[in-house]
Amino acid sequence: MSNDQYYGGQQHDPYAAADAHGPQNPAEVTQTWEGQTWDTSYQPAVSYEQIRAAQAQPSVSHGAQEAYRQQPYEQQYASHGTPAAYYAEPAPVAEPAPSAPVAPPAPVVDDGPAYSSPTTSGNARVTDAQRARAEGRSPVIEPGMQPAALTALLGLLLAGGASLGSYGLLVPLVLLQGLTAAGWFRLNGMWPARQGIALAFLGGLVADAALLATGREHAAPAILGTLGVWVLLCLVLQLRSHADPDERMYGLMATVASAALTVVATGHLGAEPDAVVVGGIAVAAAVLARALPLPGPVSLVAALLASAGAGIAAGGLTDLGTSGALLGLGVGVCALIGLRVASYDYPSRFVHMTAGVALPLAAAAPAVYLLGRALV
Repeated sequence: MSNDQYYGGQQHDPYAAADAHGPQNPAEVTQTWEGQTWDTSYQPAVSYEQIRAAQAQPSVSHGAQEAYRQQPYEQQYASHGTPAAYYAEPAPVAEPAPSAPVAPPAPVVDDGPAYSSPTTSGNARVTDAQRARAEGRSPVIEPGMQPAALTALLGLLLAGGASLGSYGLLVPLVLLQGLTAAGWFRLNGMWPARQGIALAFLGGLVADAALLATGREHAAPAILGTLGVWVLLCLVLQLRSHADPDERMYGLMATVASAALTVVATGHLGAEPDAVVVGGIAVAAAVLARALPLPGPVSLVAALLASAGAGIAAGGLTDLGTSGALLGLGVGVCALIGLRVASYDYPSRFVHMTAGVALPLAAAAPAVYLLGRALV
């Protein structure tokens, strides 16, 4: 059957009809043609959707499609009636003009970790403490041998100053109070806190002056009176602060605790000189034994035994005698508590060199004062 016979002797463009009347039923526009196949009785059918899909291919430009529609029907179905659009060569695509070469970015100079300004929130970078917390490690990091050596040195200075008298003891005591005030604020993440540190340190100096003015026999009223006044002063200053309520309460607690520890350290000045000698040597022995690379329970027992032994040895040089063992053991327990506090919550090296040095001796001051009064 020829093409003219199929369309009733008229040339008919199925594409133009589809464009004029919209999508039609594929069965109505299905076309057949004669061609050589393996089975001569088989007439392949090309659907309307296949023809439209062939026209919609990106390789055939819109201009080529228009030129194809304007061709006569015989030319459109050349080569055994196969649509010529199937074999249309893709239009050459103009390649973009080569752009100017992009200059490589300037190398970034690594100046090390970017530290933020000193605030209570710390640095913006990931610290070793944050990495350890993410890995699930213990939040306690012992200060180590170097802070322990400084603590032992400061304890021996207290012992030597006590043997010289009250004013000889005053110099290492003031150093101890300054380290306590600064270290406690840094341990709580508050840095810089110049006003709080100055306020706590001033409380210690006032307690020292009050004790020297009233005498060693009135040490307890001088220490407790200064502590009460300083707590009230800290409360009044925090109430006048314009910070948020949470920050105000946090600052109040840190300031009161720092001032209390600094004032309590004055107990070394109010204790008996022999008790201060024994206490300073016992604290030195306890922290050095604790810093040895031993397992946890073994290190703890070794530190307590070292403090008791140092108390016996130092008691032989004073009037305490064998009672120095009890004093050394009590002082050693307090020193280990202070050392544990300074080791908590991933402290930094600055904390270890301030609070890690001062807190064992500051925490031992009440034991030195009370046990010294009871045993001498």
